[in-house]
This record gives sequence, C-alpha cells and structure tokens, in this order.
Amino acid sequence: MAKSQSVSLSVIRRLPRYYRFLSDLKAAGILRISSRELSSRMGLTASQIRQDLNCFGGFGQQGYGYNVEQLHAEIGNILGVGKKHKTILLGAGNLGKAVAAHMDFEAKGFDLIGVFETDKQMIGKNLRGLKILSSEMLVPFCKEHQPLVAILCIPKDSARKASDLLVELGIKAFWNFTHYDFAVSHPGIVVENVHLGDSLMILSYRVNETLEGNSTDNKE
Repeated sequence: MAKSQSVSLSVIRRLPRYYRFLSDLKAAGILRISSRELSSRMGLTASQIRQDLNCFGGFGQQGYGYNVEQLHAEIGNILGVGKKHKTILLGAGNLGKAVAAHMDFEAKGFDLIGVFETDKQMIGKNLRGLKILSSEMLVPFCKEHQPLVAILCIPKDSARKASDLLVELGIKAFWNFTHYDFAVSHPGIVVENVHLGDSLMILSYRVNETLEGNSTDNKE
C-alpha cells in the first residue's frame, strides 16, 4: 500500500508498536486477528487501530480481520525495515558502545558501516565487528562509502561542528542522542532525538501523579 503524504507523526510513532506486536503474534503461530482482539492486547481502541491503518489504505477484511503475516509485512514496508540505509556512529563511549552492541540495526532498516571516536585509547578496538576509526578518517570514509544516516553519541558541545560537517558530507538523517537542537542550523534534515533524561523526568512525573492519586484515594 502507498503511504499517504499527510499521515500525522503520532500515527507514525505507533507503527513500530504494531510491528512488534504483530511479530509476537507471528511467532505464536496466530494467522489472523480482529481489530478488537488486537486492541485488547495493545491497550488501544479498535477504532484507533482501524483509523491508523486506514491512513495507509487499510488492510483488514470485513468479517475476517487482519492477516497477521501480511499486515506485519506491510507495516515493515511502510517503516522501511528492509532498506538497509548506510549508517555511521560517532562516539564509542559507554552510550555509543551500548547502542552499537544491543541495537538490531539490520532488522530496523539500517546497516552500520563505520564507528568513529576521538579518544585515542578507543581507536583500533572492535565494536560490533567494526574497527573503531579515528574521527580524522570521517571525511575520506564518507566520501568513499557515502553513508546516509549518522548516530550521534557525542558531547553536546561537539555536536554542532560534527553535524555541520556531516551535512556537508551528504548525511541526510540523524539519530541524535545529544542535547543539540538541529532545527537551529539544519531545519531540513531528518532528526530523531533521543533524550533519555527527558524520558526519565516524564517517568518521575507519572510516578508522582500516581502516588498523589493513591494518597488522595486513601484519605477519602
């Protein structure tokens, strides 16, 4: 199915969750599922699921529901998990090592082809089967291999200079673990920001809300 150009980001952000649940259903040998059954598993309404999938043309059949394998494949195509975009990682410290070691890039649409670091003690070591290269090798490497995506696991004060250079070298998208705001200098670049501290503070807020709600209930 062709993807609509007007699909909201909120719908796009739910697609990986559909993909994960459908992967589990496939592994369990479930061949088809109704929107109501899927909603009970995911904690969404059946109406929400139908609306989300209808943004891409709809995949269900009246009285039958969704073919699990087909829907899983269609959502995978929409997400581009089979594309294998050439990707590089800047920063092989604790965060960079964790991202490289534990993320299944190939199953998510990416091919990690290079890792770069400024720390001389890290250069030359292996990470995910790749030799960690000096950041001085970034320019010739990008000119030769033409990566499309960069993962930034570097300090914020290094992010702007690095991003300016990477955009010049043809990088079109960033998975950004820094706190640098790309919208300031590169408004046309695709960026997915990952702010772990923000996520933790949101968790703190939700925990506090839950505790305060329980406290109020107990007083009543």
